[in-house]
Amino acid sequence: MKEHIHPESLMMSHGYKPELSEGAIKSPIFQTSTFVFKNAEEGKAFFEIQNGKRKKHEGESLGLIYSRMNNPNLEILESRLTLWDGAEDAAVFESGMAAITTVLLEFLKPGDLFAYSIPLYGGTEHFIDSYIQKIGVHTVEFKPSHTKEQIIDIINKSGYADKLSLMFIETPSNPTNTLIDISMCKEIADHFSTKEKQVYLACDNTYMGPLWQHPLKHGADFSLYSATKYIGGHSDLIAGACLGNKALIARVRSLRSQLGCMAGPWTSWLMMRSLETLKIRMEEQARNAKKVAEFLVSHPKVEKIYYLGAIKEGTHEYEIYKKQYSSAGAMISFDVKGGEKEAFRLLNELKLIKLAVSLGSTESLAEHPATMTHAGVSDEHKKEMSISEKLIRLSVGLENAEDIIWDLTQALEKV
Repeated sequence: MKEHIHPESLMMSHGYKPELSEGAIKSPIFQTSTFVFKNAEEGKAFFEIQNGKRKKHEGESLGLIYSRMNNPNLEILESRLTLWDGAEDAAVFESGMAAITTVLLEFLKPGDLFAYSIPLYGGTEHFIDSYIQKIGVHTVEFKPSHTKEQIIDIINKSGYADKLSLMFIETPSNPTNTLIDISMCKEIADHFSTKEKQVYLACDNTYMGPLWQHPLKHGADFSLYSATKYIGGHSDLIAGACLGNKALIARVRSLRSQLGCMAGPWTSWLMMRSLETLKIRMEEQARNAKKVAEFLVSHPKVEKIYYLGAIKEGTHEYEIYKKQYSSAGAMISFDVKGGEKEAFRLLNELKLIKLAVSLGSTESLAEHPATMTHAGVSDEHKKEMSISEKLIRLSVGLENAEDIIWDLTQALEKV
């Protein structure tokens, strides 16, 4: 066997042994709640490891107990997901928000300071405002445009710099594709870390999927995904994922087990199916997006385009783009000349592109961030982050690029 096999090749078989499943070439769905022990001694050993009473002996593995704790489909999926990000371990959840909230709940406690970038996905911001702050966690926010020194100053001026426990960033940001330097944020986290306490850095990598950006390689402690998006990729499942080193994921997985928000066997099986085509899907979506962006950038009724491939060379943002990303991705946002009325007219006239939230699926999707995905974000934040009434977000799918452009052309004509 070749010494190094690419992740896209391993997606077909990694972590699965056909001989354990009657020779089935694909993993069966282990639709079961519980698993039978060979004997009482084996059951005791499994629970000792599961509950942290002792570490595994050399060559010993945690056996199957109960599907809230582990399931073959879930374990195979998590093993395969680590390959894209070069992670030691992964934990998969029933939604992206379950992954994010579990990390925040595990690594923040009352009195801690939590620093995060804006804008974030609307659901994340709402959880911070509606829950994290209510349990006594202090929060500070910073913008993608802030320098390392400015962010350190913001944290110091909070009065709780010595309590900083977690930093959270989203890059590219949803929906305007602004970029944040991950390694710079890691330097800030290290600046406030001590021998007694490590400050961790989490990065929401949903917009880039596991193909076009690898946050862990730039210093992030957690790479988080709404796996509903590119990883699932077919608009037929809800899931989330968190990747990192073994020690940190063990903590995340322990709380996941207590909260009961792990992905079930059916969701896990569907995601394994999707991983087999992840690379070819994402690469084709990126090629389509490039053509769509070239059309939009020169259209007289489009005021501005937010797309990684449109970042100007020679800028600081371009330096981040070249350092962190292997592709411009397949997410495009753009301002229509006018306001909400014109944006709604365009959305209502689309024929092929579907008017719906979510992203990263096989079909192209368009939505109005200000009144939909980011409706819960404060007007002040929307204004600061250019989430205006004229902004439209477009997730480019697998249709023929000429057909996507035709649909946008005929809709823009009616604006």
